[in-house]
Amino acid sequence: MKLQHQSGRRSRTTRWLLRYPRALPIGIFFLLATITALSIFAIERGDVQRDAAQLGARSTAIVSALERRANASSAYLRAGAALLSTMNDVPADDFRRFVSELRLDADYRGAEGIGWGRIVQPSQIEDFNADAATSGPGSHELYPAPDGSQPFSVPVTYLQPDTERNRRALGFDMFSEPKRRTAMIEGERTSRPTASDSIVLQQEASGDAPGFVIYMPVFEASRGGRVLKGFIFSPFNARDFLQSALELEDAGSYGVRLYDGDPSAEETSLLASTFEEADPKMRHVNLTVTIANNPFHLMVSERKAGGLSGLSMATLIFGVLVAALLMLLVRMLTQQAQEDEASLVWFEEQASIRNSLTRELNHRVKNTLANVLSIIALTRRRSDDVDDFANGLDGRIRALSATHDLLTQSDWGSTPVRSVIDAELLPYAKGDDHTVTATGPDVDLAPNDALSLGLAVHELATNAAKYGSLSTPGGSVSVDWRRVGEDIVEVEWLERGGPPVKQDIERGFGTDLIERIVAHELRHPVKLEFEPDGVRCVLVIPVRRPSEFMIRANRSEQGSP
Repeated sequence: MKLQHQSGRRSRTTRWLLRYPRALPIGIFFLLATITALSIFAIERGDVQRDAAQLGARSTAIVSALERRANASSAYLRAGAALLSTMNDVPADDFRRFVSELRLDADYRGAEGIGWGRIVQPSQIEDFNADAATSGPGSHELYPAPDGSQPFSVPVTYLQPDTERNRRALGFDMFSEPKRRTAMIEGERTSRPTASDSIVLQQEASGDAPGFVIYMPVFEASRGGRVLKGFIFSPFNARDFLQSALELEDAGSYGVRLYDGDPSAEETSLLASTFEEADPKMRHVNLTVTIANNPFHLMVSERKAGGLSGLSMATLIFGVLVAALLMLLVRMLTQQAQEDEASLVWFEEQASIRNSLTRELNHRVKNTLANVLSIIALTRRRSDDVDDFANGLDGRIRALSATHDLLTQSDWGSTPVRSVIDAELLPYAKGDDHTVTATGPDVDLAPNDALSLGLAVHELATNAAKYGSLSTPGGSVSVDWRRVGEDIVEVEWLERGGPPVKQDIERGFGTDLIERIVAHELRHPVKLEFEPDGVRCVLVIPVRRPSEFMIRANRSEQGSP
């Protein structure tokens, strides 16, 4: 019979393939097309990663070039500070000779020069102005005039090379400007060259090109320790500084931007840029570059190449050709193998389904019969006559049936706690003289635990309707549940507003059912309290995974209880 069934199915499959001869080949074609697309994606992604690595390496090299340029400046300033600290005074000719020997125009491109600013106490301002008037061309008096808020002034005393542009800065009190002052104070504290934040140099006059200044404190020895004598400094136009560093490390097609602060606030933080504005098609790398003890931010950008690479295009053509050839070959070579494999899989699935259904049915029937036998035994012991026995048994069997209906609707899968409680409280939910509420999160229970919860809620509701808060107007029942752990949910039944609960009542069937049968099935103790204001019951229910129930079913099939 099996062979005839296999033969019939093979014939139907053959007829299906003859009726739709393009279905399988077209599927193979699209499969290979997908593989080709994934290969192209991997190639393009590799190219992107390679370009990103190259961009990162280039960015690191540019940062290194900027730091080398800044370190060269710092080295000149350190040398100048060492020389000036040995002089009691700094004559203009000696300073000019020192700067000329540095050959700034050949080795120090990007800087406006090197300057000297001495410490001028408030009582020394007139002497400074007098000296400035006789020190040479382009000299200026100290400005802006101190307002008494600063302990001293640091005017630009000399600035070499002597150009018309640099003469604009002579006499300017650098200590009066907050950003310059902050850099000088930090330089004095650390005795290291320190760069200021973004400023506009005095040399710019009415311009607004950003720049910065590197300050190196000069001290002279005294009996009381070191005394600040002044600052030797180098002003920089940020764009010239960036261009001079890029000459050391060819940026090629890369775009470079230098920021003082957060790159996202370009209006206030952009110092210099080699391109006008960022392009969405460009990829970026952000790095931190330290210039004279002050961190700046560097953005290096590269325009993304459009279209597919040569290797990706070759892969695309090759993949399409192979897919077309296999589309023709699969029809001739795999038909019989596909039919046999489909037949074997179908028979294995049917056998597996039958075995699973048999085990599951045996397990459910055994559990249901065990619950019914327990209910009958306890009802019989607690009943005085046949009618009482029949009525009690009928209600409890109906409770089992209601929960069974829920499980049937879910194909005996997991059942929500809310659905079980609503099904048992439905006869009492629409009453106008009492209140019934059920609140809690969405939690699904396994079939056996849902049955146990349904029985417990039925018994509690029946007791409340006979003797508790549902038996008098104004009574209320609240059922609240919550997760108390990853695999545990706690359900609380609380009655209020009913007649006072007698404390000397005898144990009934409902009490035994909840504390014995339900507690045994749930494998957790049940807390049932007859408080004067109303009954309170707390159930602890495990939230188990479906796989655990299949294991349990297998064990039940082998004879475990």
